[in-house]
Amino acid sequence: MGQGQSDEHVARNVSTEQLSHELALRFAKKCFTPLEITHYKDIFRSLADEQDGIQYWKEETLCRFLVIPDTLGPGPLVYQMATYLGAFPFPSLAPSILTIEAMLKVVVIMTERYGTVLKRGKADRNKLLFRSLAVFDRRMSSVYEQPSQELLESVRDEKSDKVDTSDAVLEEARSQAAGQEPRSALGFAIDKPANDEDEEEDDDELALAALDSLDAIEVFKFDQGATDTKIHHAQIPVDNFRRLLMLLLVIAPLDSQESLSKHAERLTPPRVASLRQVADSILWSFTPEQNAGIFYHSFNKIIPTSLPYMFDGLNALFEHFLFSKNIDLSKRKRSSAPAQMTSSMPQSLDPPLEPLLPREGDILNLDILSQISFFIKGNNLFRRLRPLYLGGDAGFSLGSIEQKVFNWRAPSILLVSGTRLPSTPNGTRERSFADTLPAKRFPNGVSGNSSRNKVIFGAYIDVPWKHTYKEAIGGPEMLLFQLSPLHEVFHASTLSRDYLTFTKAGLGFGCPPPRSKNVSGLSSHTALGPVSLMLDSSLEFGVFTHDSTGGGSFHPSVSRNTDWQDRFEIENLEIWGCGGDEEAARQRAAWAFEEREAEARRSVKMGKDIEADRALLEMAGLVGGHGNTGGSMG
Repeated sequence: MGQGQSDEHVARNVSTEQLSHELALRFAKKCFTPLEITHYKDIFRSLADEQDGIQYWKEETLCRFLVIPDTLGPGPLVYQMATYLGAFPFPSLAPSILTIEAMLKVVVIMTERYGTVLKRGKADRNKLLFRSLAVFDRRMSSVYEQPSQELLESVRDEKSDKVDTSDAVLEEARSQAAGQEPRSALGFAIDKPANDEDEEEDDDELALAALDSLDAIEVFKFDQGATDTKIHHAQIPVDNFRRLLMLLLVIAPLDSQESLSKHAERLTPPRVASLRQVADSILWSFTPEQNAGIFYHSFNKIIPTSLPYMFDGLNALFEHFLFSKNIDLSKRKRSSAPAQMTSSMPQSLDPPLEPLLPREGDILNLDILSQISFFIKGNNLFRRLRPLYLGGDAGFSLGSIEQKVFNWRAPSILLVSGTRLPSTPNGTRERSFADTLPAKRFPNGVSGNSSRNKVIFGAYIDVPWKHTYKEAIGGPEMLLFQLSPLHEVFHASTLSRDYLTFTKAGLGFGCPPPRSKNVSGLSSHTALGPVSLMLDSSLEFGVFTHDSTGGGSFHPSVSRNTDWQDRFEIENLEIWGCGGDEEAARQRAAWAFEEREAEARRSVKMGKDIEADRALLEMAGLVGGHGNTGGSMG
């Protein structure tokens, strides 16, 4: 009986607020340097409001500090995410007040610095970010049940003694468990999602790792079958997700010490319209025509495959919390004006030496580049791309591609855009192209929210280009992708290695190399792979094929279990090199070598007696019109 009273005492004194407080302290100590914590504290205190002795940030403060552009309207959504993440790892405490501890947890999660504390945590935070964005439909699930007292009794006795206040760099923000319950009474304008009271933590490895690090893994160990169902009833509203996508496209090239204001200044009405068009292409990969929101099952399938780096821009954005302008770091700067003591807003240190893109093409612009950075790491793209071949400048021919691209000894990206052809070919050119292909068995792909039948396809080539004869080239890092009207990425497969063919018949991605001779009994049509992109020899037409059964050089779609084929007339074709000055120097050296060799062949000198040399060549039958085949020795 005495033991029962002792357990009740532990359950009453070790609360989720205390565990959350200790986790914040561990994050502060192990995930940041002392200098970074000093910067963070200075930024938070200088901009915080205070009520009842608690310092906190409002939505306006957070959006103003991060310079969230009002034009796109994602401010309330970013604040909603922060108030959810600030309650980590206990969703029942969300939406949290953005105190100094809560905001520290937000920064840790957004910058992915939690690895030193959460040993069992997964490398990504997609599930947690989904919850922070999702709205819960109460009609589809039972109400949330609070943890029972018996479960709280499993917390170990010594946990209440483990908080090391001597190491607590955030001692002024101690949690006040009794005072945090009536949050609405404090008067915060929180854009509260509908699932705040109903949602329960399911099997999230980040949260479990956090609780495990605190020896409190049993606190939220419930029936997983019931809780797993709840997340599948939550959804992200389409309009909210569109606003977030537009923000993520803008911040994709952001550096950790670069203010978002420079990028926001470029948000003219045409640029916003372009951003919305790209965001809609991504949005349509989540099939919004079938649902009013984005559900977790599609989110969890599409993000890792087609958008693995979509949230990377948040890392740099929230790194701004670790660089205060109130702290003089002039000794570390080459030259700097006196720091402004009146504001902690992030500012750009030095302007970038190079633009994000040396020039825009007919297809590739900053918005498309940001879209590509969602599945190819941005540090391989921003300020690293060089135009190798632009069809509008160099002409549409395989010879131009060979001349411009073959000496590039680094990865490259091909982009092709065009307009879908009608089901019945019009004109001689379209009929001739259709005759080279097998009969069309699949319908056109989806049109998204566009009625113009415009399509953009592309490929990431991980090896240098060259002519192919019997075997294709390429490696396991090759990618085939569609950018418009729907975003999709098709990864390389090992079932077949016909990744790229460059022949007189055209360009093929995922297509078998063409046969050198027509074999009796076999079709003379161009062979198309199950998932493939083919551009004809004149670079006038192209065809993208998707067979959902797969079996070729690229895996089929993870979100669309349907077959389709888009035949299109090519309007623009571009190839961009991924590399810097070193790769460009190697390309120039190769060009110089080829030019010297060609000049040497052109400058072969004749002897001094030109007539005698000509007579000798005539005798050999090499020049002259006598029809000689050479002299006889016998």
